[in-house]
Parts: sequence; structure tokens; C-alpha cells
Amino acid sequence: QLQLVESGGGLVQPGGSLRLSCAASGFNLNYYTIGWFRQAPGKEREGVACIAYSGSMTKYADSVRARFTISRDNAKNTVYLRMNSLKPEDTAVYYCAGARYSGSLYCSPDKYNTWGQGTQVTVSS
Repeated sequence: QLQLVESGGGLVQPGGSLRLSCAASGFNLNYYTIGWFRQAPGKEREGVACIAYSGSMTKYADSVRARFTISRDNAKNTVYLRMNSLKPEDTAVYYCAGARYSGSLYCSPDKYNTWGQGTQVTVSS
């Protein structure tokens, strides 16, 4: 059974940092593009950062570029999202999702078909 499990969310003050982890089980991440997405109350789910199977290509939303970094360790079957300089508007449930690599890197939720359960990130003083 293909499964993704997120961890690392929590409450952090503005300007703080968190690292989210996305661990895969039941399949080998080596052949998958992985994306981090987020959904705030009353808003649509949006792509935050995505990484190709090899790690050679990444994409970021404009709102997080230069603050967030996506990386992967295929040996550990895990993808990470390092979030620095967090802002209150980063508050959301963060999901990781996977898709078999198709030759192009997409960072739109409709391109992904295996999803984790989500982890809450709250940025507040």
C-alpha cells in the first residue's frame, strides 16, 4: 500500500523555522516527483514546493521562494521542506504528495495522486 506520512508541524513564532518531513512506505520514492502543498481555512490547496525524482529540478511558489527549501534523501525514502522566516500567512495544513515522474515537473495539486494526511503549521506570536 502506497503511503506518505508527514511530520514536523507545530506552532512557531513569526520569523522562526520548521522542517517538515515526508516519509514514504510501500513504494520507492526514486521514481516519484514529490510536492509540498498547503491549504489554509477557506482557501484552495496550493503548491508550495516540488522536486523531481532525482532532486535536480525544483519549483517554488513565489510567496515562499528564498525562504523555503525542498530536498530529498532517496536512500531514506524521505523528502523534506525547510521553512525559514515564517510568516503568519504561512499558517495552513501542509501536505506532501507524490506522482510518477512524467518527464516534466509540475507543482499543481491535480497532477498528484498519492497524498499524506497533512500536518498543521501555525505561525503566531
